[in-house]
Amino acid sequence: MSDASYRDAIFSTPLDKVARFSFDEQVVACFPDMIRRSVPGYGQILGMLSLIAQRHLRHGAHVYDLGCSLGASGLALAGALPADAFRYTGVDLSPAMVARAKQTFLDECPDHAMQVEEADIRALEYAPSGMIILNFTLQFLPPADRDALLKRLYDALEPGGVLILSEKTIDADERDNAWRVERYHDFKRANGYSDMEISQKRTALENVLIPDTLDALHGRLAQAGFPRSMTWFQYLNFASLIAFKEG
Repeated sequence: MSDASYRDAIFSTPLDKVARFSFDEQVVACFPDMIRRSVPGYGQILGMLSLIAQRHLRHGAHVYDLGCSLGASGLALAGALPADAFRYTGVDLSPAMVARAKQTFLDECPDHAMQVEEADIRALEYAPSGMIILNFTLQFLPPADRDALLKRLYDALEPGGVLILSEKTIDADERDNAWRVERYHDFKRANGYSDMEISQKRTALENVLIPDTLDALHGRLAQAGFPRSMTWFQYLNFASLIAFKEG
């Protein structure tokens, strides 16, 4: 990133009342570190995006990155694909994220067609696209809004297009879910988070991040119209799916 980023210490001091999590300036400042230390497999998911695009994206096609945050997915594509291979639109609801992403693209990949919009992805008018990336974004929408959005994304995809959907998930089996959550907390401890930080962030995300099961996600994709979807990556309770729109 072109601007300095800082170590995530947002929940490192005791708080009398933990506020709801939001993607504000404080989060933007430490977001790369936060993601690196708290999302298992995030780097591997980013690393595969350009390989998936090389196999499935029509040359010159449009790519949406919904909930783009600082534009890491766009940077991954621009770093591996030539400037004429795709046109990119990142969308985020956070003004701080949008401003930082715009500057990053100007600094890091000025020859690529990269734009960023501040908008609610539920209300956006979608252009025809060959690839849509939805990385850890659907989970922040109210569950009642998710099916309608996925249907709109299916309609926006060109024949042969793909949707990448990455999410934090829950397991329908309570014992298996508890094991994954416990190991996830071990993962965060190993990355330097204290028990207090883990607990306070979990409280901040309560009723903000509402995960689905993998089966529910595949069901939502099928209901939206996708004839085929598969889980191509999973690390503890984090997973990435790919859904295909037939040509």
